[in-house]
Amino acid sequence: MPELPEVETSRRGIEPHLVGATILHAHIRNGRLRWPVSDEIYRLSDTPVLSVQRRAKYLLLELPDGWIIIHLGMSGSLRILSEALPAEKHDHVDLVMSNGKILRYTDPRRFGAWLWTKELEGHNVLAHLGPEPLSDEFNGEYLQQKCAKKKTAIKPWLMDNKLVVGVG
Repeated sequence: MPELPEVETSRRGIEPHLVGATILHAHIRNGRLRWPVSDEIYRLSDTPVLSVQRRAKYLLLELPDGWIIIHLGMSGSLRILSEALPAEKHDHVDLVMSNGKILRYTDPRRFGAWLWTKELEGHNVLAHLGPEPLSDEFNGEYLQQKCAKKKTAIKPWLMDNKLVVGVG
């Protein structure tokens, strides 16, 4: 599974190719991922990408009317193509951009997700997440408060996304 650093690297890699460009259309070859690809993504056309962000292991594409939430799952990856190459067996989603680039999502195990939401706040995959490990909120005081009177082994505690995201 791509860990938080790999997801951040993916974000940084795709951001310069998407922000400021317009999604001409989405080509969904197989919408049966962990959850079905949201209908709104099928209908995307002439939609500018305003920003590419990350929350935990989710990539967030900000559009004028909502957000695409992408999770890479166990084996998913994103590539920027400079030309329309023939799709291979596990290439499930393409976003065709106005700048000639294509964002291609590949996932052999189909454990990833492409979701749509009008608002990020309160979305069921994001609402329960704890702070980012490098944020100001995640500090010694926070750790002491969350660890107080806990009788849990440290490894499962650190891997709980409600307490801190991106570990394990």
